[in-house]
Amino acid sequence: MNRFIVQIKYALLLTVVLGATISCGRKGTEDGGGDLTGVPGRESWIQTIPYGMVVCPSGTFHMGQADQDVPATQINHNKQVTIGGFYMDETEITNNEYRQFVTVMLADSVSVLGEEYVMTELYPDTTVWVRDFSHHMGDPMMEYYYAHPAFDEYPVVGVDWWAAKYFCEWRTKLMNDWRATQGLWQMPRFRLPSEAEWEYAARGGRDMAKYPWGNPYMRNAKGCMLANFKPGRGNYYDDGFMYSSPVASYFSNDYGLYDMAGNVSEWCEDAFNPSAVPVVWDLNPTYYEDNEPRKIIRGGSWKDVAYYCETGTRTFEFQDTSKSYIGFRCVMTYLGRSSGYEF
Repeated sequence: MNRFIVQIKYALLLTVVLGATISCGRKGTEDGGGDLTGVPGRESWIQTIPYGMVVCPSGTFHMGQADQDVPATQINHNKQVTIGGFYMDETEITNNEYRQFVTVMLADSVSVLGEEYVMTELYPDTTVWVRDFSHHMGDPMMEYYYAHPAFDEYPVVGVDWWAAKYFCEWRTKLMNDWRATQGLWQMPRFRLPSEAEWEYAARGGRDMAKYPWGNPYMRNAKGCMLANFKPGRGNYYDDGFMYSSPVASYFSNDYGLYDMAGNVSEWCEDAFNPSAVPVVWDLNPTYYEDNEPRKIIRGGSWKDVAYYCETGTRTFEFQDTSKSYIGFRCVMTYLGRSSGYEF
């Protein structure tokens, strides 16, 4: 028995010694010692959360109308899809944030995406406040909404789908040019959210919820409005604001996102197709169609009734059209593990 124990101890000692020898030998071998070791010297990667963004962890949800709507459900059946993790702006892009973009573009006289783009196309069209509505005294909003500091924290409007995409490209360049000066790896690009990403984020982890805060009303138990929308015919003020409101004026959803219902509608990446939900794939679905000028907008706005504030309601606007009730926010893809809140 003692001899058997000695043999076991000897075998364990030999294993440790050989392991240490092999480990030490390979540690000092630059060519990997003939083994597959990968390219040496690769930098580590930690993706930080960009300023003003929140985490939307990957997951699965039912995309489509969450409430019983017989006409809509004929083309908008629920469909279970999976969404990869991403970061999203906690609010819509504000007037002052967009002003930084316009100011830099004017100062640097640079073209985004390597293309010439007329600055008047990027500057918010303030005439939308007069043009969008018949017999409406929109002149004060046209004069002050974008230019006056009183509206700096209000969502930018009067920008079309193209301008929103150019903003994303500029924002990407702004961040990665700075990171390059610090010797850091580039971050993934900022972009518009896909329709599925937007709906997934709006639900905030509440699958099948009618609104970002859950179901089923636009008021809480105390009777307070939960979003900026049109409460009734001729009634724009019961929620506290006649037009748009400063961003984050209402409670956030469970992901920490504000104004995912009401305030201003938001541009998405997808082209519009009435039957896109059953057509697209069930993993990170996005409907691309360059020949379709209609693009998805989501979330409802200050001038919309409650139906358009529902998480599953789909509508569109033409990509080269700007409105006084359409803005946008950006997202960024997360590179790394596909589950949980660890990022």
